[in-house]
Amino acid sequence: MSLLNRYLTVWIFLAILAGIVLGNLLPETMLMSMAGIEGGTNVYLAIGLILMMYPPLAKVNYADIFSIFKKPKLLFLSIGLNWIFGPIFMFLLAFIFLKDNPGYFQGVILIGLARCIAMVLVWNDLGKGNKEYAAALVAINSLFQVFTYALYAWFFLEIIPPFFGIQQVKIALSIREVALNSAIYLGIPFLAGFVTRSLLVNIKGNDWYQKRFLPFLGPLGLIALLFTIIYMFSLRAHSIITLPFEVIKIAVPLLIYFVVMFIASFFFGKKVGANYSENAAISFTATGNNFELAIAIAVSIFGIQSDAAFAGIIGPLIEVPALILLVRLSLYFKRRLYPIER
Repeated sequence: MSLLNRYLTVWIFLAILAGIVLGNLLPETMLMSMAGIEGGTNVYLAIGLILMMYPPLAKVNYADIFSIFKKPKLLFLSIGLNWIFGPIFMFLLAFIFLKDNPGYFQGVILIGLARCIAMVLVWNDLGKGNKEYAAALVAINSLFQVFTYALYAWFFLEIIPPFFGIQQVKIALSIREVALNSAIYLGIPFLAGFVTRSLLVNIKGNDWYQKRFLPFLGPLGLIALLFTIIYMFSLRAHSIITLPFEVIKIAVPLLIYFVVMFIASFFFGKKVGANYSENAAISFTATGNNFELAIAIAVSIFGIQSDAAFAGIIGPLIEVPALILLVRLSLYFKRRLYPIER
């Protein structure tokens, strides 16, 4: 195992610290220029995420990706966790902890509605999950997201809150916005991974691809992950330092969500007969969230200076350390619950 892989948890927490320090040292004008917003897309974040997702998707054997349909129970479990249990659970947590702050309440709900189509591939890869299974679930989540996110946002932010005594919010959200986000953060690395594998396996052979190319490519994804973490934390470093209690207020329901969602998903996956690699893929895809979409939607609806946008930005800052610890928990579950698969 390489030095980068062996001490990945250490590197991630050092990257978080480096981002906070860097963000507080750099002048505000430089931080604003680093934001890199072009047409509603954060350019640097998009580059980091695409490079981070490309290696896991290059590892996928696309010929095996349709095996997901051979076990309909697992597929329906994943869909139920992602599109029924997850959004409802996040809504309830937001209501319990943030009902007195409508902006944070709205931002956290937008995170819960945005199912993960990006970073989950990295967590699944680190947790030894089934790459083909995760890729298939991510593709399904992406399709669901394109066609249902606007409807979900309208339902959970405009229709349901008044029944809980929370102010109604008018939602103006198009399928085009959601589709564009999915195309950038999922379509580009998916296409790159598919083309890379198809071309190089045909030219150099599968043995060379597996033993030479993938080990060469591997560090790129982890380096891109560390870059993305430093970048995200540097942009919000000032808020983390000056508004620590606001960060904690948002962090509490998110942490509960990540932990409960992962453990519940793993439990149900084990119950319906998933092997470890399938269970890890199901659990990580159910637990992670598409923070890129949540931030973009919060900014487009409520404005970049809104509490909802602030909650959306805090989301990935909580998700990254939480998910790397859940990778450790997943590997622990593998040793304890699936000893025969070691």
